[in-house]
Amino acid sequence: NKPPSCRNSLGDGRPSTVNQVQAGDSDETCVTFVLHEEDHTLGNSLRYIIMKNPEVDFCGYSITHPSETKINFRIQTRGGIPAVEPFRRGLSQLTEVCQHVLNTFEASVKMYKDRNEEME
Repeated sequence: NKPPSCRNSLGDGRPSTVNQVQAGDSDETCVTFVLHEEDHTLGNSLRYIIMKNPEVDFCGYSITHPSETKINFRIQTRGGIPAVEPFRRGLSQLTEVCQHVLNTFEASVKMYKDRNEEME
């Protein structure tokens, strides 16, 4: 059973890889998100993207123990902006960056293969 302060972020009853934890139910500007089955690869990339947002006062993450595969990801915003907004925006922006890297890589591989086929 999850503690009462944890909510499934999907809101549809399915098991989630992300839970939202708040110290008090009223302050939505300071939230910890628990990301299950993740590590520093996502944590550091997402932290970098979110910290570029001018509405964010603080963004950091910790992994409580090296044998655990979960991240405690903390966001604090200014101006009454709910912390979930920059979190979602950050995930979306990181997805776009990853897609751009993948597209660039695939185009380079194709160009390399095409060039080598011409030489044969």
